[in-house]
Amino acid sequence: MRQYSPDLTPPWKKPAPVPEVPADPGLVVEEPATGFCGAVIRCEAGTVTLEDRFGKHRVFPLEPRGFLLEGRPVTLVRSAAGRAPARPTRTASGSLAVPEARARVARAGRIYVEGRHDAELVEKVWGDDLRVEGVVVEYLSGIDDLPAVVEEFAPGPDARLGVLVDHLVPGSKESRIAESVTSAHALVVGHPFIDVWEAVKPAALGIGGWPRVPRGEDWKTGVCRRLGWEENTGAAWQRILSAVHSYKDLEPALLGCVERLIDHVTVP
Repeated sequence: MRQYSPDLTPPWKKPAPVPEVPADPGLVVEEPATGFCGAVIRCEAGTVTLEDRFGKHRVFPLEPRGFLLEGRPVTLVRSAAGRAPARPTRTASGSLAVPEARARVARAGRIYVEGRHDAELVEKVWGDDLRVEGVVVEYLSGIDDLPAVVEEFAPGPDARLGVLVDHLVPGSKESRIAESVTSAHALVVGHPFIDVWEAVKPAALGIGGWPRVPRGEDWKTGVCRRLGWEENTGAAWQRILSAVHSYKDLEPALLGCVERLIDHVTVP
């Protein structure tokens, strides 16, 4: 006969109960011992596999109080959805989507871009990621006054500033302006394209390539003229933006810049 062993632990020494949460694919949790944060992609007998925003996988045991969900301890349990391998959907940037994620309170740090078109493109591709991270993107209408803008912002360890610059190539006016920003908490990066329009892959628009426009001629108007589009740069931009569906429609040179800026203002 099985003997009864009473639990003599005083009530005040017993750990408070925590909720059990199904380990459904896409659920984002943190493993407190390692600090690894990721989305559930697979839950098998006794283990759960997480994938972080960089695509790295880690396998952890399903232990009581083993994870943090929105900062609170939970016990992950295997669910019907978790018995079959499944990958969560991804955002337009290629990051793991966080189902029903609430926008985080905005950070003190910011990302500045040159113009409205830059801001709209970043929002379309990285908007979901930025809301989860609490990053606000603002546009400057040019960077001629960038040193003064940075000085006024006064970036610091808890309020970092990232700046995306068009046509940042050696010897350019933009490169000289960027080099004048010396704050250790401000990061200025840029792509080589004359305008952010060029960062959209021609194939996404069904054209063979971006036309060459002679110096001295307005570049955007010249592009419209040579592509046979109406010489209305606002309408042309909407045409370009509507052709962008994900990071796959953008040139790697822009992708790398934006990812660096997001990391700069979010990674401790």
